[in-house]
Amino acid sequence: MLADKAVYFALSHPKTVARVTAIVTLVLLALAAVPNFVDVPGLKPVTVDTDPENMLSHDEPVRVFHDEAKKRFDLNDIVVVGIVNEANPQGVFNQASLKRIYDLTEFAKTLNWPAEDETEPNTDAELPQGAREGFSEGSSGETRKGVVAVDIIAPSTVDNIEQGGLGSVNFSWLMPQPPTSDAEALQVRDRAQRIPFLNGTLVSEDGKAIALYLPITSKDLSWRVSNALRDYVEGWEGDDKVYITGLPVAEDTFGVEMFIQMAISAPLAMLTIFLLLWWFFKRLVLVTSPMIVAMVSALATMALLVISGNTIHIMSSMIPIFIMPIAVLDAIHILSEFFDRYPQHKDRRETLKVVMHTLFAPMLFTTLTTMAGFLSLALTPIPPVQVFGIFVAIGVFIAWLLTMLFIPAYIMLIDESKLQGYGHAGSVGEEDHTLMGRGLSAIGRGTTRRPAVVLVLTLLVAAVAGYGITQIKINDNPIKWFGPEHDIRVADRVLNDHFGGTYMAYLALSAPQDAGVDKAQLRQALQVKKEELGSAGLNTDLVEPLDAFIASQAAGQADDFFSAVGQYVETQLSNAAGDDYYAWDELAIWVDARRQQQQVFKQPETLHWMAQLQQALVADDKVGKINSLVDVVKTVHRELLLGEEQAFRIPDTANAVGQTLITYQNSHRPQDLWHFVTPDYRQANLWLQLTSGDNRDMEAVMTRLDTFLQDHPAPQGIEADWFGLTYINVAWQDKMVKGMLKSFAGSFLVVLVMMVLLFRSWLMGLLSMIPLTLTVGFIYGVVGLIGKDYDMPVAILSALSLGLAVDYAIHFLARSREAVRQQGSWKAAVSHVFGEPARAISRNAIVLSAGFLPLLAAPLVPYQTVGIFIAAIILCAGIATLVILPAMATLLQHQIFKHPMYKHQMQKQNAEKG
Repeated sequence: MLADKAVYFALSHPKTVARVTAIVTLVLLALAAVPNFVDVPGLKPVTVDTDPENMLSHDEPVRVFHDEAKKRFDLNDIVVVGIVNEANPQGVFNQASLKRIYDLTEFAKTLNWPAEDETEPNTDAELPQGAREGFSEGSSGETRKGVVAVDIIAPSTVDNIEQGGLGSVNFSWLMPQPPTSDAEALQVRDRAQRIPFLNGTLVSEDGKAIALYLPITSKDLSWRVSNALRDYVEGWEGDDKVYITGLPVAEDTFGVEMFIQMAISAPLAMLTIFLLLWWFFKRLVLVTSPMIVAMVSALATMALLVISGNTIHIMSSMIPIFIMPIAVLDAIHILSEFFDRYPQHKDRRETLKVVMHTLFAPMLFTTLTTMAGFLSLALTPIPPVQVFGIFVAIGVFIAWLLTMLFIPAYIMLIDESKLQGYGHAGSVGEEDHTLMGRGLSAIGRGTTRRPAVVLVLTLLVAAVAGYGITQIKINDNPIKWFGPEHDIRVADRVLNDHFGGTYMAYLALSAPQDAGVDKAQLRQALQVKKEELGSAGLNTDLVEPLDAFIASQAAGQADDFFSAVGQYVETQLSNAAGDDYYAWDELAIWVDARRQQQQVFKQPETLHWMAQLQQALVADDKVGKINSLVDVVKTVHRELLLGEEQAFRIPDTANAVGQTLITYQNSHRPQDLWHFVTPDYRQANLWLQLTSGDNRDMEAVMTRLDTFLQDHPAPQGIEADWFGLTYINVAWQDKMVKGMLKSFAGSFLVVLVMMVLLFRSWLMGLLSMIPLTLTVGFIYGVVGLIGKDYDMPVAILSALSLGLAVDYAIHFLARSREAVRQQGSWKAAVSHVFGEPARAISRNAIVLSAGFLPLLAAPLVPYQTVGIFIAAIILCAGIATLVILPAMATLLQHQIFKHPMYKHQMQKQNAEKG
């Protein structure tokens, strides 16, 4: 048998196996590490990607639209910096606080770097002025990255909009210089609160706080920017408190802290496992081998991940945590069997032959089922999850290979004198009088004597778990990846209490694609205009050259067409005199009106519909604020009419709307208009500020939009589409959950078929799936009952439960079958099954579950989740195996053990007794 030959090779050439293991591991680590220091053809350095956007493939329609819409409206991801002063009666609106905020804004402008530079921030605060996307336009024209200074929203960078007399508006900086008195500081607050765009966004409605919005060219700069800001404000005096948050900051910070956590949590977990193994198996030199297998498996897998050019994503960062328990699992079975058998053989070589022969089939099939569970993740539509599943499966295979070869070789390298007195006292099958032995014997007797009670209790647990599963809430929020007292979580709570919201979502409104100009209809309308000119006593002959010009133009895009016609009319108007001038002026007005009909978002009826939409969405208690073109139009219209509050409305005509927009473009920040509407006025954008980044809250807003559109159909065929980070998180989680359900169902069937093939029995195959089914059901039932969100780590853990739960079942049933062959009946075999096999399963469950409890002390919530759920999965799988399977075997013993091989063995034993 090939397996026996491999084991015999390891036993005969242990040094060769150890050397090859060390050399291969070192080569893989070198291939992964060297490209980080020197260029190596065909190899890439380590790259880290903590962007949840990349949970979606680059060609995913939702993501493609998100990227296009950001470019269309010239939007960047935002770092939110809040300054709160609860001690001062005026909040931050006092002379000292606003001086500090002014200086902080000036410093923020410097946080940009040449695109290729990774060192120091720019010290010239004026350098980024005029910088747009990509960050270009430094003083030397170089491409820059970092904070887009021209788009910063801060008291010193936004306009105060005030009436300048009837029909005129004054635009002046809200705070061009720090105030010289507290009275001036209050004026800054009062002026800002009159402007809807700023009230609740820049200035809190309670007047205690200010929020700065720092657009950045790339999300992966947010940690660098936020760190620089924290360093700057560290020495601030006074009662001002600075909070920094936002999804980009959370995602990038998680990436940094993730590595720190990897370096602490995984070794701490392995140390705990190591100490428990030492306690169980008494020999330090012996229990080192599982640790080596686990570490080599994890290191080799991560090296292969890097060598293959894959990035280390949030998911792949957890690969070592998943591989290590699985790698140790088979090793514990070997050590446990070796511990029990060595005293009888007193020879490690012979003991290992027996142990490896006994365990080879169960370990092979547990490895294959575990690999199947993780490989099923490759069927999900989430690229990082696919990579995670594939490489964990590779790691499981490496661990199995090392377990089969390295552990026997390692034991052979131990001086036999160090094994003196090692092992379980007594013969195999003899009752164990230790606390664990007595407990397992009691479980064996109880479950086989009262199988019906066990079955009823199992059904009750399944019913409760089923109810819990119906209560599961699918939800995620990158901010909640941090503990409640983390700076980002604290900032999130404080700023969302004071402001409209730190979570950004955007709603793109798009008129149907420009279908061109119907020239026949336009020329017919021109003839109607000709009659109007005649009625007014103006020269109607001028209509003919205009008609001829219209006929000569290609009926392409409406915007281009009317630009050409408008330019023609303006030329004629400039050359006209007398009554002809008035006629051409009327025709110019007519052409402009026709052009504006194509500009959907200048139409008052469209803006009124948008205003209704805003009211409907902001009625959701998680929507703190919405800014849009409507607010710009209303604000400017009010100031054009002497600042009267009754003038805070949408004008009655498209021309009047156009006038407000032209007026706004005379401000210091005319580019802000294009964040809300495109220059052709056929697409608009609503900027929603949400106080919660939970996916279910975003979904509630999306549902509210759907309801509104059903009750209030959009004018002119306008379509609404979501984009922004908060929405992207909803999109990828929806795909992940659906993909995980499909992959789990598929892998469940694959494992079932493998179990049937292993045991050559449909019934035993089905029995082996019971602990898995109950473990998964129970764990997810508890998730629903305690109100824990079904998030990314929880979803992924189903794959781990598939492997671990089946592992115990395979070992239990395989050893039960062997015991029945030897003893002649299930009743006689029970005491043997609840000897060494049950001890191995129990040791496994205790060691692995306890080993991962240190993860609960991790500051990152996903690691806490992984720790508690791995422990729960392992314990539940072990308990389900040792309680449910013996009860089921008792009830079905005549069906399970009726195979001819059992009958033959029983007849042989009966003959020997006779």
